[in-house]
Amino acid sequence: METIPAINVTLIEPRLRHATIFKHFDELLPGRELIIFNDHDPKPLYYQLLGERGDTFTWKYLQEGPENWQVKIAKRAMEDKEETVGQIASKDIRMADAFRKLGIDFCCGGKRKLKDALRHAGVTPEQLEETLIAAATLPAAQQPLNFAAWQPGFLIDYIVNVHHRYILENGPIIEGLASKVASRHADRHPELLALSEQVQQLLSDLYSHLEKEEGIVFPAIKQIANTASNEYAQDAPDLNLVVWLMEAEHASAGDDLKRIREISSNYHLPQGACNSYTYLFEKLKEFENDLFNHIHLENNILFPKALEIGRQPQGQAV
Repeated sequence: METIPAINVTLIEPRLRHATIFKHFDELLPGRELIIFNDHDPKPLYYQLLGERGDTFTWKYLQEGPENWQVKIAKRAMEDKEETVGQIASKDIRMADAFRKLGIDFCCGGKRKLKDALRHAGVTPEQLEETLIAAATLPAAQQPLNFAAWQPGFLIDYIVNVHHRYILENGPIIEGLASKVASRHADRHPELLALSEQVQQLLSDLYSHLEKEEGIVFPAIKQIANTASNEYAQDAPDLNLVVWLMEAEHASAGDDLKRIREISSNYHLPQGACNSYTYLFEKLKEFENDLFNHIHLENNILFPKALEIGRQPQGQAV
């Protein structure tokens, strides 16, 4: 039987109480719950949770005073709300890790509902639950970063310095490897010529994409995220159109990755593959994983944040 975590609020320093409870709530997997004990009605916590986490939990009194109060707080199960896999992944970092391990596309395919995404990936709810249980046992230091809590400007800087830099540094290496392996082994593996061409096409498109993001899209998002600025509407591009175009290019990159997997038979190495051949496939798998994370951060976290801020009255803090 699963043990429900319990928090005795009276033992926590007052200034740290709500932050501690929020931390424990955020660590809950969907469908899981915790109990808090207090010496007064914790109703203010309910309104703070509702304001900062939205309709993602249930609240049930187990004991209502006069001296002791107990409340069971449960994180809503995934099926309680018709969210997309992209929304789910952005709200719970362990869900993103579970989706990745199960081959569920939550970046380019992030607009699918969970049931549809599971069916498309050939994954059962039971397999998802098993993967989530394993993810929940990870030490905190090994759990992915909570990108959904970051401000747009900080997230943009992370994307540029981590993911854009990765593409710019590793793209030429992979392109050179693909060309070298094709020139040496295409006589026995003619599919390597198509693989090299597909890699060149993907990288060419990505280099152009990065220029657009760093030169136009990201500055526009930073400008609109700066709520003190009143100039955005006058000189910035249409953010809705820009986001649509970027997501379309992301989808195209996703199609290229799928084509590369098809050509390489899911990176299956032939018998006797040389070191360069092996290294190429390892780099392609690494590149695919990085680009998958990269697109998820933009499609499911950065762009929705930017569009939401853009809908606020000009100059109003969110």
